[in-house]
Amino acid sequence: MVLLQKRTHTLRRSQNVRENPEIPQTVTPYLFYEDVAGALIWLARTFGLVEREIETMKIEEGKIVHTAMLIGNGSIMMGCPGVDYKNPKKLGQATQNLYVYVEDVDRHFKNAKTEGATILSEPEDTFYGDRRYGVEDVEGHNWYFAEKVR
Repeated sequence: MVLLQKRTHTLRRSQNVRENPEIPQTVTPYLFYEDVAGALIWLARTFGLVEREIETMKIEEGKIVHTAMLIGNGSIMMGCPGVDYKNPKKLGQATQNLYVYVEDVDRHFKNAKTEGATILSEPEDTFYGDRRYGVEDVEGHNWYFAEKVR
């Protein structure tokens, strides 16, 4: 029988919070979109993400093929992998979930609903201390927005 030792780690603040946005975060989600430019506009208007224009790459025709967006102290990258790509909406199933903390989840929810986002779940308090809601973006990616309430 093998006994596993439980390890405990003390994390320094600099490991948990991005103090300098120029230093990449440890894990950065990369989402594929058929229409990156349209997703940029929709994500900014609906979820409050902000484009990092310095990251935006276009091909000769002016089509955006890669960019990054900021939210809180985190970010996502996004791009279009090509004409054969099918987004989750076309596949008919979720391919991932993103879990994002925001300052006021109820206000965030109201804005997403007003902008016409597909609501997966209304704001609710969870047993693990978060108040959260679920939403599907313009191309079918699932997002969960939450705030710590206890």
